[in-house]
Amino acid sequence: MTLQQFEYIVALDEHRHYVTAAEHCFVSQPNLTMQVKKLEEEIGVRIFDRDKKPLQPTEIGKEVIVRARQILRESRRLKEFVNNEKESMEGEFTIGIIPTLAPYLLPHFLPSFLKENPRVHLKIQELQTGQIISQLENGVIDIGLLVTPLNETSIKEIPVFYEPFLLYLPENHRFLNEKLILAEDLDPREVLILDDGHCFREQALSICKGGKYGSSIGFDYQSGSIEALKNLVQNGVGYTLVPELSVMDELNSIHIRRFTNPEPVREVSIVVHSSYIKESVINRLKDHIQKIIPERFLEKQSIVEIGWN
Repeated sequence: MTLQQFEYIVALDEHRHYVTAAEHCFVSQPNLTMQVKKLEEEIGVRIFDRDKKPLQPTEIGKEVIVRARQILRESRRLKEFVNNEKESMEGEFTIGIIPTLAPYLLPHFLPSFLKENPRVHLKIQELQTGQIISQLENGVIDIGLLVTPLNETSIKEIPVFYEPFLLYLPENHRFLNEKLILAEDLDPREVLILDDGHCFREQALSICKGGKYGSSIGFDYQSGSIEALKNLVQNGVGYTLVPELSVMDELNSIHIRRFTNPEPVREVSIVVHSSYIKESVINRLKDHIQKIIPERFLEKQSIVEIGWN
């Protein structure tokens, strides 16, 4: 049995005429008649006495129609509830955000978002990509902010911006003589990278391929912090790749060089479970983030998109 069949028998009860009921339901009369018969066969009772003129419901049919009206009414209420939930901007929401994004993004959009949405309370956790995927699937967190594509069928991705990778160099490095850097010119032996588990590590490895990373700097060091890697580079130890948001105050410094076009970028997205319905929260987050990032981050042109894995 279906809601559509319930609508048909309610319309028949109201109009007591097949053609008029079909017109009211915007279907053909044969289709309506067939669906009513299918419902009667499924539940094993006659809902209407077709021998009477005008058409009359049977005694048990009257009770079936009453219950059909109740079900249709509750169905409408459920749709109204879901629509209100989609548009509602209140409640507590748990957000997981990757560590290479959190310190450079949250301080800039969070104050304005909370000010404009005072009935929203956010619980924010720094998590690695794999943890965010797992906790979204298990319902532990509501929303993720990370690098995509993930290629997870249960996860919905809403791209927000495309953040360039930059090269962070020590003073007097030979690359400082170049205005733009070719990715293939990087020497993996000089490159400092994040430790295992960070998606930014995998993205960096996708750009500078081959060799043992950091093998010529005299010690083996893999950090969990972009800031730690930058401090090492500033003191003459190797060089590293950084997301542009992490060096917004240093873009004119001697340490920064861009890559040639198409430049490598990472796609930053809001991600939710495919069953998530709070569209208003997603849209507000996206709007606030896009307001505080450079406009060029919104354009997906002349780039090489680097995934997280």
